[in-house]
Amino acid sequence: MATRMRLQRYGKKGQPYYHIVIADGRAPRDGGFIERIGSYNPLTIPATIDLDMDKALAWLQKGASPSDTAKAILSYKGILYKNHLLKGVAKGALTTEAAEAKFQLWLTEKQAKITSKVNQKAQESKSEFKKRLEAEAKVKEVREEVIAKKRAKLQEKEEKAAETEEAVVAPEAEQQQAEEPKTEA
Repeated sequence: MATRMRLQRYGKKGQPYYHIVIADGRAPRDGGFIERIGSYNPLTIPATIDLDMDKALAWLQKGASPSDTAKAILSYKGILYKNHLLKGVAKGALTTEAAEAKFQLWLTEKQAKITSKVNQKAQESKSEFKKRLEAEAKVKEVREEVIAKKRAKLQEKEEKAAETEEAVVAPEAEQQQAEEPKTEA
């Protein structure tokens, strides 16, 4: 029986969520499995991977072959590297303490890379947000200028209309005043 380490899909359409399982190589993707060793959520940033490292390492040493995606996940978490170091210990090339020290060093470097990427993404999103706000402010200023020009034109038209109205009303008022004394007399 060839055992495979692979992903089983769960979740709704467009919202995948995977279980990392050990299954018989002939079993369907979402069929029966021998053991569940972790989960993988690709929707979060960075992707959330919960994996039992000891079980995964034990299955690798027993000969379970990972699928391409499972292999990428194992590599990301450092399980393949630890397996490589343990093979070196078995051959006598390394001591267990040296192998563990190398693995811990690798883990700290990996964690530093991940946190720096997350921080970089956060700063990029902040700078992108600031750029959008500045662009929006410029657009708002342009709109306000256009509206101010329109209001100024309307006010000029109203003033001209009021002046012409006064010019028309003033001679009529003078004529009425001139006519009034005649009727009284």
